[in-house]
Amino acid sequence: MTLTQEEIKKILVSQNYVSKEDIEKAQAYEKEKGVSYIDFLFEKEILNRNILGQAIAEYYRIQYSNLAIRKPIQEIVLKIPEEIARKYSIVLFEESEKFVLIATSNPENSSEIARSLATYFPRKIIKVGFAFVEDIESSFSFYKRSLKSRFADIIEKKGKVAPEIFNEILEDAIIFKASDIHFEPQEKEVIIRFRVDGILQEAGVIAKELFENIINRIKVQSHMRIDEHYTAQDGAIRFTTLDKTIVDLRVSIVPTMDGEKVVIRILSQYLKQFTLNDVGLSEEDENMVIYASKKPFGMILTTGPTGSGKTTTLYTILKMLNSNTINITTIEDPVEYRIPGINQIQVNQQTNLTFAKGLRSIVRQDPNVILVGEIRDGETAEIAVNAALTGHLLLSTFHANDAATAIPRLFDMGIEPFLLASTLNLVMSQRLVRTICSNCRHSVVYTQKDLKKYLVNPKKFFPTTEVTLYEGKGCSACNNTGFKDRIAIFEIIYITHDMQELILTKPAMSQISDLAKKEGFKTFFEDGIEKVKSGITTLEELVRVAPPPFDINKDYNAS
Repeated sequence: MTLTQEEIKKILVSQNYVSKEDIEKAQAYEKEKGVSYIDFLFEKEILNRNILGQAIAEYYRIQYSNLAIRKPIQEIVLKIPEEIARKYSIVLFEESEKFVLIATSNPENSSEIARSLATYFPRKIIKVGFAFVEDIESSFSFYKRSLKSRFADIIEKKGKVAPEIFNEILEDAIIFKASDIHFEPQEKEVIIRFRVDGILQEAGVIAKELFENIINRIKVQSHMRIDEHYTAQDGAIRFTTLDKTIVDLRVSIVPTMDGEKVVIRILSQYLKQFTLNDVGLSEEDENMVIYASKKPFGMILTTGPTGSGKTTTLYTILKMLNSNTINITTIEDPVEYRIPGINQIQVNQQTNLTFAKGLRSIVRQDPNVILVGEIRDGETAEIAVNAALTGHLLLSTFHANDAATAIPRLFDMGIEPFLLASTLNLVMSQRLVRTICSNCRHSVVYTQKDLKKYLVNPKKFFPTTEVTLYEGKGCSACNNTGFKDRIAIFEIIYITHDMQELILTKPAMSQISDLAKKEGFKTFFEDGIEKVKSGITTLEELVRVAPPPFDINKDYNAS
């Protein structure tokens, strides 16, 4: 943000949003861990982004314009020239017949901003509000022309074509909050696609002859071999954006029939803001996870397919546990997020540092909490269980279709039932659903006939004749999709005494599922239905990601 850390500190204390004692604790944390004191206030939930925005706005006696919730509209934003918007860090947020509301990250310049915009809005009152700089800069995407037209300009100038094109693609992907960039070679061209909120969408096309230089640049920056074209390669890039933000990228290249395909994973920069509630846990489920993670030993496993948010959930738990009194060590492949105060080890196949060997060494490092990026084989599983048995809290991800399947999978890996019963604290499985865009969210009345498009017997969850649900109309803020961002739906099995007794018998998945249901277990679909009723996602999106299990539909017919 444009305001300095000292200015914000002064505002928070003078407005009584934060006590001097909390600031002193935060400053001590900042000095020890080398991170912002604001991150400490966020992590301890003394402060959140919304309250911080309100505090700053109140100090300057202007309103807080929360652009993260209410997105600016393209046709309004473009009424201010780009050079003016960038110069003053402003965006036109609202316009009526009598006034315009300008959001800025530099409220001290309110008077100068109003004078500069007078010629653009004659006979209108110019009001100025505060907004965070990252939200304002997100709106600058409205000024961007298509990648195709920008590529044409770069080629015409005959400058450093490959670096400039690559940087334009990365900047766009970051602005649109894409999780992945795909370069897909075809016979005569290369298609560029962004994965936004889990859905791939075409972003542009580049000529095949340009791609060779671009892929060579990617290889050089990723520390790969540029003379190798017929084997898969992996690497990483640290990219600095125009506003000096550092973004970590994970790069994968594989040969295809039409050339080398490149996929770049953009590692999220928003993890530090997450709480367990933010990732999608209900209050009841959050309490179960907190209780399991407060135990001094045992295992917490999270399962799900690639890209379902498992690592984000585990890191959110680590953030909650992170303190000066405990030693947290992780072994990952790769290290996706760097958290101050946590010892993070990167798996390295070239030096034979595997999950299993790294985990053996970690146990001798006197940790309280261990995170293993993934349990992939029987050896790692065995060491993990023994670590949990000998006084360590162990967190890990695991590939299984759902929570109930995870336990038999561990048996298949050679884990003895008596060891698993005494070490497993909790198993959760998750999927990601898109959330409705808050800018164009509106209510829709569904009849029982409408609901039958998605449910065999909708009265099981919606007993009334009509029900009001929500969806997005589609707007410039969500690229006309009706969705913005994602949230997780969960299945959680807490290991009770009865579940321990069942595990000792080496049960089948169906037996575990039956007992879990008796103890209040919710399926993905049942957890998602609560989010549908709350207006977080749509019924259509839920059914796309987690359709009702067959046995539930059978129960519907019986009812």
